[in-house]
Amino acid sequence: MILAIDTSIGSTVAVVELDGTVRAVAERENTLGHAEIIGTLLAQALADADGQITHVAAGMGPGAFTGLRIGIAAARAFALGRGLPVVPVPSHVAAALGELDGGASGPFAIVTDARRRENAITVFDGVDGNGLPRRIAGPELRPQTADFETDELTSGSRIVRAAAIRGSDVGRAAALMLASGWTPSGELAETEPLYLRSPDVTVGHAPKRVSA
Repeated sequence: MILAIDTSIGSTVAVVELDGTVRAVAERENTLGHAEIIGTLLAQALADADGQITHVAAGMGPGAFTGLRIGIAAARAFALGRGLPVVPVPSHVAAALGELDGGASGPFAIVTDARRRENAITVFDGVDGNGLPRRIAGPELRPQTADFETDELTSGSRIVRAAAIRGSDVGRAAALMLASGWTPSGELAETEPLYLRSPDVTVGHAPKRVSA
C-alpha cells in the first residue's frame, strides 16, 4: 500500500492500495499548523488502514515554502525509517486527477492560493498514456488580480479553484505512476519541491561579529 502525504495547502494523509483503492484518509484543511498536526494524521491513517506500507508518496507542490517542506520531510523520514521508496507527485497533478474523475473534458487550469496575493496555476488537458492528467503548461505564479480570460497561460481553459489537495488523489496518482513502471530514478514527476518562489529567510552575506 501507498502512504500519501501532502501539505501544500492543508494537511492530508491517506493510505491507498496499488490498484488505487483508498483504504484510509485523515486530513485537516487549515492552511497553518502543519507541523503540529501531521504526526496525528499519520497515526490515524495508518491505524485505520491496518496494512503493510510498501511506498510513500509525497505531494511536491506548488505550495508555500514552510508548509510544503513539512509534508515532504515527513514522507522522507517515514520512508527512510522503513527503507521504502518515495514517489514524488506534483500536488496539482493530484488535484487534476480528482477533477477528471468528474468527467472533465477540454483544457482546465488548477488554481491554488500561493499566498502573497498570488495564485499557482497549472493547465491540463486529458490524460497521458499512463492515465495521469496531461500537463500542458505551468506551474506558474500569477497575481490574484490577473484576468484568466486574457492571460496567455489560462486563456481558453476552464478555471478550477482547488481549495484543498486530497491525500487520496496523491496516492492514486502515485499508484498510476507505479503501474506505468516508475522507479526512484524515473522522469514522470518533479523530484524537487515546487516552491515557485524563494523562501522569506535568506543566509546573510556577512558573518556576525562575536565578542570574545
